[in-house]
Parts: sequence; structure tokens; C-alpha cells
Amino acid sequence: MREIAKKINLVEPVDVENIVIKRDHYFPNAYIIDLPLNSAPDHVWQHIFEQEWKSSEHLWDRKLFTVGDKLRLITTADEIEEKIGWIRQVIERTNEGIDEYNREAETREAGIEEQVKKQALEEEAKSEKIRELLRKQFRPI
Repeated sequence: MREIAKKINLVEPVDVENIVIKRDHYFPNAYIIDLPLNSAPDHVWQHIFEQEWKSSEHLWDRKLFTVGDKLRLITTADEIEEKIGWIRQVIERTNEGIDEYNREAETREAGIEEQVKKQALEEEAKSEKIRELLRKQFRPI
């Protein structure tokens, strides 16, 4: 049985006082901001998430990573409101991707189950044919 990929969201309301904000050592104008997620994402969510944020037109001034159950934003202090909105959009598109992944996985699983049933019926028919031939050969005299 397949494992269903799970949607992940920011923990809201966010306790702003507990958000870690620190200066990035490599880029003096950038900050590292850790935002809480409702749980640690699985590999499927992380993969879709990475595709979503990397396909954004805003890559030049921000980077986004998952670190356990946190979302790490590395960016300048400019236009933080717009960047938080962007993060919400990326998470929303990621969760839509999770829905699609789960639908496709369900369809694949149903197809595999159907194929297994068909093979079982074919095997049963072959076995019955062999049994019938054996009956003819070993019928009582």
C-alpha cells in the first residue's frame, strides 16, 4: 500500500517573538529567518517545494530551505511583507502539487491492482486448463 504524501503549512498564528532572525555570515546585507512549519516535510513535499520556489522569478534576492520543521528564508530586509506572501504562495502551490501527486499515485496503484487481479485470473485459468488435461489423463478406468 502506498504512503500518502502530506501537506505542510506555516504554523499560524506565528509567535513572532520566537522566530530566529540572524545576519547571514556570507552575505552582509542578508538575514536568515526561520519560520515554523506544522511538521517536518517528507521527501515528496520537499522535492515539489524545491521545484516551486526555484521556478520563481524572485530568485535573485531570496533563498528558501526546509530545515526540520522550519522554513529558512535567506534574504534582505527589504519588502518582507511581499516575501512572506511569496512564501505562502510557494507553500500553496506545493500543497496543490501534493494533491496531484496523491491522485496520480492512487491511479497508479489502482492500475497495478487491476493488473495483479488480471494476472491472477489468467493463472487460475491456466491452472484449471492443466487440471482438466490431467483429469483426462488420469481418469479412473
